[in-house]
Amino acid sequence: MTVPGRWGVSESPRLRASDWDVRSVPLAVARSLVERHHYARGASNTAVYVHGLYQRSDDQLYGVAWWLPPTRVAAESVNKVEWQRVLSLSRMVMVPGTPANACSFLLARSIRIIRRDRRFVSLVTYADESVGHTGGVYRAANWSYVGRTGPYPKWVDPTNGRQVAAKATKNRTRAQMEQLGYQRVGSFHKHKFVLHLG
Repeated sequence: MTVPGRWGVSESPRLRASDWDVRSVPLAVARSLVERHHYARGASNTAVYVHGLYQRSDDQLYGVAWWLPPTRVAAESVNKVEWQRVLSLSRMVMVPGTPANACSFLLARSIRIIRRDRRFVSLVTYADESVGHTGGVYRAANWSYVGRTGPYPKWVDPTNGRQVAAKATKNRTRAQMEQLGYQRVGSFHKHKFVLHLG
């Protein structure tokens, strides 16, 4: 049974590539979308790339892929020799109701842009078990699954539900996080995925 929805035919039609575009998006615009629709409710103050999924008919932003350098330890675990050329997919988010294959489309086009730039040779990302993610989109895109990491403590700001990292400019202790008013909501594993761009 098809259910009429936002896109006309059904709630989850397939994305038609000719109707969509992936390009750079201003940090403030991307952050606003992440704060509204990503479970972490926030993102970093910087990025190497922020790519947005735009529908050509209305030029509206429907998704974001946000790329950052990982920590040195994480980078070396991916590419020991060229660890400074490792990039991490920090946030990927879609507006609810976007076509079913929108994540795959955004990810593929974003990686295509990164490949063309030739600054980075390896990519890493994590699927967070705390929200039920298993990394299906990365498996489908032929990223290599390298296992589970953690568990890591998960901290949130109770005033807005935003996820907060204990690693900021330095590693903060549990006491420091609690002193800042953050709440620990458990410890969780993540699924780690790697893609080499060679």
